[in-house]
Amino acid sequence: MARPTRLESLVLLAVFGAGVFLAGLELMITAVALPAIVIDLADWTRLREASWIVNGYLLVYIVAMPLAGRMADLWGSRRLFMAALVVFTFGSLLAGRAQTLEELIAARLLQAAGGGVLVPVGTAAASHLFEGTARPRALGIIGALTFLGMAIGPFIGAAILGTLHPEAALSRFGMASTDPLAEGLMPAWRYVFYVNVPIGILALILAWAAGAGWETPRRSGRLDIAGAIVFSVALVAGLGAVTLIGTTDAPGLPVDPQLLMAVLAIVAVVASALVIARSLTTRDPFLDVRLFRRLPFASASLVSLLTGYGFLTAIVGGAVFVDRVLYGGPADQRLALGALALATAIGALASGFAIRLLPLRVVSVLGLSASAIALWRMASWQRTSSIEEIALVLAVFGLGFGLTVTPRSTAAVESAGPESFGAASATVTVARHIGMAVGLAILTAYGSTTIDRLSTEIYTTPNAYKQYIPVELRDRPLRDGLVVEALETWASGEAARVMVGIVGVAAVLTLLAIPPALALDRRRRDPRAGTVAAGGDGRPRDDATEASLAL
Repeated sequence: MARPTRLESLVLLAVFGAGVFLAGLELMITAVALPAIVIDLADWTRLREASWIVNGYLLVYIVAMPLAGRMADLWGSRRLFMAALVVFTFGSLLAGRAQTLEELIAARLLQAAGGGVLVPVGTAAASHLFEGTARPRALGIIGALTFLGMAIGPFIGAAILGTLHPEAALSRFGMASTDPLAEGLMPAWRYVFYVNVPIGILALILAWAAGAGWETPRRSGRLDIAGAIVFSVALVAGLGAVTLIGTTDAPGLPVDPQLLMAVLAIVAVVASALVIARSLTTRDPFLDVRLFRRLPFASASLVSLLTGYGFLTAIVGGAVFVDRVLYGGPADQRLALGALALATAIGALASGFAIRLLPLRVVSVLGLSASAIALWRMASWQRTSSIEEIALVLAVFGLGFGLTVTPRSTAAVESAGPESFGAASATVTVARHIGMAVGLAILTAYGSTTIDRLSTEIYTTPNAYKQYIPVELRDRPLRDGLVVEALETWASGEAARVMVGIVGVAAVLTLLAIPPALALDRRRRDPRAGTVAAGGDGRPRDDATEASLAL
């Protein structure tokens, strides 16, 4: 097949970059919109179900990534990337148009099926598209845009919610809120999903025009579909069990929640055992657990898992605190989450330069320490905390998290060796997203249990609410404005106390990532030769290999 011209190659790189950016963006942009979505499509008593708007995306995304890398090798990257972009864009359109919680969750699953393919396939396509010294730069752009999309997602979500007012715009055209067209155009949270549609369509047009006649090499082999199914069962059952922690009453469930949690936990354990057994007996397994025999690889995966948990907790916890405790507006959300996004991008970029001068373990420990300190500080936030302090703490966390990005990926891939670069990269990435999914499940379980408890305390009797408001207001009815304000003040204080437990756990887990981080390979760079002198196994590495590791 004819190779694209330089201009066509740059256009395709922009397309691949846009795809991986959107995939990373959709992982976290919904975190900010979740409160508005819950209020519009349901209520806070359905928080556990609503959490699958994010967790469902994460699940399908996680499962799709390892399969996608294999499919790119078998079927070619360009066409697969375009097909995934179609699925992702169509899923985004359906998500924005959703009228019920169930419709939105289903649309998010379709989105994730496309998004989970975009990142590994975009990376593979860029690797084939550029050669020699151009390849590291291309891969660096793809990797940076992936993490930038994840980090900036909450910031863009807050900006959309704060600046778009579709209700006012439609009313000027005389369109009622009950009009079928208007139902799909408001409220503002819908544009968190609609924003992907024009970008996706433009990327498809450019990919078709610039890449005509070009495709990546293909090779024979097969997909481990059975392994993917068993892994999916283990993941869904495990997260379902975690989400049900603390549930004592669930009217929508036909069985006792605690019994269901126990059954799901057993299914998760059995399915996980089957995944391991299949990996040890299959030639091309879905996930190769044999890589965990190598200490640096196992350590890097554990660091990725634990930092993923902390990353999710910081983003969602920070967004919820500003929204529910400080009752901050869009400007406050943009400041807090923008600081986190910018610092994460800076940290990720700095980590690539830092490992040229310092051992992987040193850079990792510095990042983990900064992240843990920031999380401990988050646990002490109160209603009186200023938005500037919150933005600073989130920035420190983001910088620390970013510093751990390249070291853990570098250690994992170098430990695995050239024959397992793809499997190693996929496994470390999957570990990070599993950590994020578990973090969201635990945060949801803890938050839902607390909401149920507080709701019971307030509404158990007609006058139960009076014990939570000042004495001088107790003669007023529940719907009185001053009573509502007093109850909101009390509820925000309770929410702040909930944050102590949630963020404290994340801080402890981040500290627990330091011992495995010390087992990462030590590398020394020769600045004159521009190559890595040796990894932990004593083998040399080149610049192209290093650039691919941050992905």
